Amino acid sequence: MSFADVIETIGKVLDATGVAAIVIGALAAGVMTIVRLTRHESDSYRRFRQQLGRSILLGLELLVAADIIRTVAVTPTLESVAVLGGIVLIRTFLSFSLELEITGYWPWQKNRGSGGDPASATPPVDSTSASSTPSG
Repeated sequence: MSFADVIETIGKVLDATGVAAIVIGALAAGVMTIVRLTRHESDSYRRFRQQLGRSILLGLELLVAADIIRTVAVTPTLESVAVLGGIVLIRTFLSFSLELEITGYWPWQKNRGSGGDPASATPPVDSTSASSTPSG
């Protein structure tokens, strides 16, 4: 087995793991939502979306890793690197969008509440309104 074959196999395993993470995460989120709905718990839809988004994010990370490994190690041509760059940009945009959807914050924002719940987050401090007089 050559080096290229080993790298291609690793890429395929990571691809399969990424797809499995998305599918299993979606199924688990669905089952847990059904359980919550039968118990009449509140916020079932929001929690479903958060769990589904987290599984998609994990799957996307694994798929990007597989693409990087295959492109850099097996076929490092200018065209394949350009295609990889496009794929990574698209998946990064999707990841950022999902992170915003799940937590209510962009990944680079520092002021996050515990547990990723936007309602419990500390609002960002605005330096222009940090005067000593309280606002009404």
